[in-house]
Amino acid sequence: MITGKILRDAFISAGNVIAERKRSVDELNVYPVPDGDTGTNMSMTMGNSIAELSRLPDSCTVSEVAELTAACLLRGARGNSGVILSLLFRGFSKGFSGLEAADSADLIRALDIGVKSAYKAVMRPAEGTILTVARMAFEAVEKSDDEPVKLWADAVRAAKIALDDTPNQLEVLKRAGVVDAGGMGLVIIFTEMQRVFEGGEIHRPASENSPRSAVEVKDFSAVVGEFDEVINFTYCTEFIVRKDPECPDETRLRAFLETIGDCVVAVSDDDIIKVHVHTDHPGKAIEEGLLFGSLINLKIDNMRFQHENKAREAALVKETDFVPAAPEKDFGFVTVSSGKGIEELFKNLGADTVVTGGQTMNPSTDDILKAVLATPAKTVFVLPNNKNIIMAAEQAGKLADREVCVIPSRFIPQGITAMMNYDPDADFDTNRMTMTKALDNVRTGQITFAARNSDIDGKEIKQGEILALDNGKMLFAESDINKAAGKLIKHMFKKDTAFITIIYGSDIEEEKAAALETYVRTKYPDADVMLVAGGQPVYYYIISVE
Repeated sequence: MITGKILRDAFISAGNVIAERKRSVDELNVYPVPDGDTGTNMSMTMGNSIAELSRLPDSCTVSEVAELTAACLLRGARGNSGVILSLLFRGFSKGFSGLEAADSADLIRALDIGVKSAYKAVMRPAEGTILTVARMAFEAVEKSDDEPVKLWADAVRAAKIALDDTPNQLEVLKRAGVVDAGGMGLVIIFTEMQRVFEGGEIHRPASENSPRSAVEVKDFSAVVGEFDEVINFTYCTEFIVRKDPECPDETRLRAFLETIGDCVVAVSDDDIIKVHVHTDHPGKAIEEGLLFGSLINLKIDNMRFQHENKAREAALVKETDFVPAAPEKDFGFVTVSSGKGIEELFKNLGADTVVTGGQTMNPSTDDILKAVLATPAKTVFVLPNNKNIIMAAEQAGKLADREVCVIPSRFIPQGITAMMNYDPDADFDTNRMTMTKALDNVRTGQITFAARNSDIDGKEIKQGEILALDNGKMLFAESDINKAAGKLIKHMFKKDTAFITIIYGSDIEEEKAAALETYVRTKYPDADVMLVAGGQPVYYYIISVE
């Protein structure tokens, strides 16, 4: 039997492990733009339950554990992967309802309910994803009469096999040479639960483990982490040198690195030297490292860019702390957007509440729910403006104390157009139909960058290249941002095009955006061209054509 204490410990441990491995899951995202941060979303979803679970006594029941976990995960769900994960764990809540402990039949029932709920929540479920991995785990044990721990081990084994097969089900995974990110996250979670079911102790975060030794440095990452406090240089450069037989002493390498940067670490054992340096010249560090041997595990991160993202995430937490409001009017609006200019635009169009978020910063179900409750209306229209946020918005609607209608906008321009088509004199059904239909009338272009080398639709993409997307589909890569934007508008422009809106992001200077506007006005004199300072991250330009 699985007791409440064992289930509690398994959930906590799984949450800690996925938090530590979230980056490895994030890196499986095959789209070259940071696209939903699957590992981060799953980690934040699981993490929302850890503190609450830790307060439960050892005498807790599986029913209490599962119910609390499901409630926390649903409210903390971020991105599609987080919502699907929360639905899978809701199966435990329903399957274990009223039980002191769970046997094999209860586990099978929990998996069955969770898988069916997850599939039902996805409008067009695709195989080769987290859904497939979960379903195959269930089907492998559906008729099993093994004891619970053995049954769960069989389910995990089937999940791993299903994960390995995902590239054969989704061509985009096969071209990129990766497995499905959400499926990998689920396997990590299920595997850690198995370890605890088999008698293992709770896995504690690294900060809670034994103190680091200042002398024994076989795991060099612990030492490196202590130096990432102040950003004096741009690039965090790390690599491992496999020593040549007659490798010079690493003190020489350390001395050189001190001349080109700070936060220098060069520590070694008999076979390797682990190198870490913050510098504006990563190439020089690499060239010097090659004098000592061959390089592996090379990693270069732009720390200023990372810092900006963390600041945006902090702003997201701060700005979604809404105050509940009593319904005072018939209709209200919640929109999701990132960038002060875009937020102001939505407010000018009548949005009551704006949730800060979007690409790489998916707000949780609870964030959206709080925004809905802070909107003083009997019926609240929610505009997610991102495909990865639609499911979280739909789950929020189920928790609200008022009517919620999610208009499934996938892009910022769709959300803008939907709000412009709202008629305050029309009834709910008319507005819902009109606003939803309006989504198809606007075409969205985006100019962004490739986060890593990849292959999209047979096109080889190199890290750092400028990418042009049409309604989310990549068209081409370029080396110049404005040139890419001009080519994209030419592709999107039709004979009946009347409006072109250019929203420029936080990384584009006003002069550069004005130059693009001038070019577009000259090129398309019959179209009404509008330039908006959106301030959005990730996308240099968001372009709408109507």
